[in-house]
Amino acid sequence: MTAAFDLILRHCRVATASDVFEADIGIRDGRIASIGLALPPGHREIDVAGRVVTPGGVDAHCHLDQPMAPPVQMADNFETGTRSAACGGTTTVMPFAAQQRGSGLRAAVQDYHARSEGQAYVDYAFHLIVNDPTEAVLETELPALIREGYTSFKVYMTYEDQKLDDGQILDVLDISRRHGAMTMLHAENSDCIEWLTRRLEARGRTAPRYHAHARPMLVEREATHRAIALAELVDVPILIVHVSGREAVEQIRWARGQGLSIYAETCPQYLFLTAESLGMDECYEGAKCVCSPPPRDKANQEVIWNGLNDGLFNVFSSDHAPFRYDGMEGKHPEGEQVAFRHIPNGIPGIETRMPLLYSEGVLGGRISLEKFVELTATGPAKAYGLHPKKGSISIGADADLVIWDERELTLSNAMLHHAVDYTPYEGMKLKAWPGMTLSRGEVVWDGKAFTAPKGRGRFLRCGRPSLRPMRHLAEAA
Repeated sequence: MTAAFDLILRHCRVATASDVFEADIGIRDGRIASIGLALPPGHREIDVAGRVVTPGGVDAHCHLDQPMAPPVQMADNFETGTRSAACGGTTTVMPFAAQQRGSGLRAAVQDYHARSEGQAYVDYAFHLIVNDPTEAVLETELPALIREGYTSFKVYMTYEDQKLDDGQILDVLDISRRHGAMTMLHAENSDCIEWLTRRLEARGRTAPRYHAHARPMLVEREATHRAIALAELVDVPILIVHVSGREAVEQIRWARGQGLSIYAETCPQYLFLTAESLGMDECYEGAKCVCSPPPRDKANQEVIWNGLNDGLFNVFSSDHAPFRYDGMEGKHPEGEQVAFRHIPNGIPGIETRMPLLYSEGVLGGRISLEKFVELTATGPAKAYGLHPKKGSISIGADADLVIWDERELTLSNAMLHHAVDYTPYEGMKLKAWPGMTLSRGEVVWDGKAFTAPKGRGRFLRCGRPSLRPMRHLAEAA
């Protein structure tokens, strides 16, 4: 008799974005074929023994093998980055095909496919970064790429080599509205940052800690307010990425109170790091935690936790930016202590994103299991047109699943699978780690060893975003 399923997970405590229930999960041809009790036999069976099973994570904001100006180089490519992701419970990654000024978007996409082809262990899609919105890009390339499944793009309001002015942002938002795409915005006021940076440098204040002084909350608040106004003018939803604290949160709450569809993302660094992580006095070790926006303080951590719990945030991403600490290509080139302006911005976190939130959020009593699933899998899949294929435990969805081991452990870089030489969360006490990760029904991480063949990851073409327009939080309550 032929088995009804290729694989059955028995005795699961299944967690979705709406429910938690006991069931078996039957998998056939890499997809979920049945969810129920006492399912018929499978060719292979795994007794989950009552452990929690969630959808595989969707990390909708990470950077892998992104072209950088020499000598800076990212440590993780698609091989090491997706391996690390899978070991942390993430089964879909969405890094960025970044346009180079003077070149088109199509060239960036072709280059990124060349970098990813045959390298990834788990499935992946591309966001686009638009930093040179010429007429050809806006009227020809971008609409064509949206039709081909590249339905989200990021624009910067800071960084001299990336930023767009308000008129250019309006042009991009107009394309997003006309063609049903999602625009992500990095919201910081570039001119304020540059003015503050010059004043700090004039006083010799160039240690890593001053990175936070050059990027106070008001520069994020102003840019968030401006981004919302631009979106309102065009009448289009937007998603504000890596929101760090109270002042930006207040702008988003205000916008939703006006009935605007403003979506928001935050990241682990705003829950688990503070400005003190950038070091005290002239300590250079703080370079390991330089990212933008910078971590704030304990009070702002509470604001972010509250936003995760009450629905302000739709997406919880890593913003994995894998720069090594040592080496010419990283944050501490040949042991030289460079000024904070020149420290590569970003920290690693693709593997630690889900365990951190599960440990401190779910097991710490701050968020529910359902909210954890919504933030790490279902929400990002909906925001970027991958749901219900991804981010869902439902009939027909890809069998991307995580079985959680709830146990105490101490986080160290030695246990991680990225190519970065540090983790900013070194020494943290965690309460859980993925005991098993399945990607399209295949066990890629068994809690001890990574077993997937390189190149098994598939490129995903995205559809239209499926997040619903939001009411004011008070109305929703």
